[in-house]
Amino acid sequence: MLKTELLEIIANGESSGIEFKRDDIRSEDLAKEVVALANFQGGRVLIGVEDDGTISGIQRDKLEEWVMNVLRDKVHPFIIPYYEEVFLDDKRVAVISIEQGTSKPYVLRHNGQERIYVRIGTTSRDATREQQARLYDVGGMLHSETLPVSGTRISSLDRERVKNYLFDIIEDPEHPSSEEQWIERLTGLGFLARPQNGEMACTIAGLISFGVTPRRYLPQAGIRLMAFEGQDKTYKALIDKVIDGPLFNRLRKSDVGNLENIDDGLIEKLSKMIRPFISEEGNTISEEMQKKRIWFYPWEAIRETIINAIAHRDWTRSVDIEIVVYSDRIEVISPGALQNSMTIEKMKAGQRSPRNPLLVSVMRDYGYVDARGMGVRTKVIPLMRQQNHIDPEFLATEDFLKTTLYRKVKIKKTV
Repeated sequence: MLKTELLEIIANGESSGIEFKRDDIRSEDLAKEVVALANFQGGRVLIGVEDDGTISGIQRDKLEEWVMNVLRDKVHPFIIPYYEEVFLDDKRVAVISIEQGTSKPYVLRHNGQERIYVRIGTTSRDATREQQARLYDVGGMLHSETLPVSGTRISSLDRERVKNYLFDIIEDPEHPSSEEQWIERLTGLGFLARPQNGEMACTIAGLISFGVTPRRYLPQAGIRLMAFEGQDKTYKALIDKVIDGPLFNRLRKSDVGNLENIDDGLIEKLSKMIRPFISEEGNTISEEMQKKRIWFYPWEAIRETIINAIAHRDWTRSVDIEIVVYSDRIEVISPGALQNSMTIEKMKAGQRSPRNPLLVSVMRDYGYVDARGMGVRTKVIPLMRQQNHIDPEFLATEDFLKTTLYRKVKIKKTV
């Protein structure tokens, strides 16, 4: 690091990614800051700088060796930072650079205890229960879809939909005949779970898939659809509705053996509701004597984007999936950051890292997800290029993944 760069960092003061520490910092305090930064977006600890930015310098012998020993003994999983020392006139400042961790949550091990810290502004604090759950979920150590939902029972599931899934979709040869057998079967599938010292309850995946009214127990289980005439949100929306209900529709076999829909699920409800805002009737008549519809976007690209938002959302976030239709674009916002190993570049390249593997598996049984799981690369991007000649945009933050599909721009002809 250049001297000028370090001076600029110090002049800007502490932040979410910068922490100043004196040379006499205790080992557990250094480990705490490293853990908090690794659990956030990474950052730097500057040793030899006071809280007010005064450069006091370092005097400790073999500081680099001491730092590495501290992190080895007190930070788990082990982190190897980038260490360097910069001379500022006659004083030295140690710069410890920490990347965002890929094995969250990181913990401080001290006095026989483990504590999880997160970075909030310029301070490192104990993670709340919700923040800990989010770190475990993002780190792939816990799939929140398998957690029990408080207040639910087996009766919270639509039994007819469950039967439809078992007998008609996956064609399970064994049919439960008693309540005990139903509980055993649904627990084995991951749709029911028993909390410690509690009664049997629906898991998030079970409630989302087959719940009678999922939002009654899990407020973030719906999809919020909004539409506006212009390119910005206004007080007057063409539609603003939160759609509730089980994710999967109920099907029955026809006389010729095909499965036909008899009761819409969440995706079918949304498809019907969004249709007037993304298409219009054309002037030409089809062979069936119906006016052909003109679609502003490739329907398969919209469908794939919505299914991805459902399949990979973070259920520890207490907000709905949000779909907003503007005059020039559609924005689909899926709550939660990308998992540690996933980036937008990897996603566009076709890498797969399902956050909710159980839910994805059931969606695959219903045909919503293909076996490859590469919808962004094989459907969304090429279909948008083909029809609208505009690539979709992806924005990943700590709170959400936003996918934007742009409507084809009409080019006015000049005389």
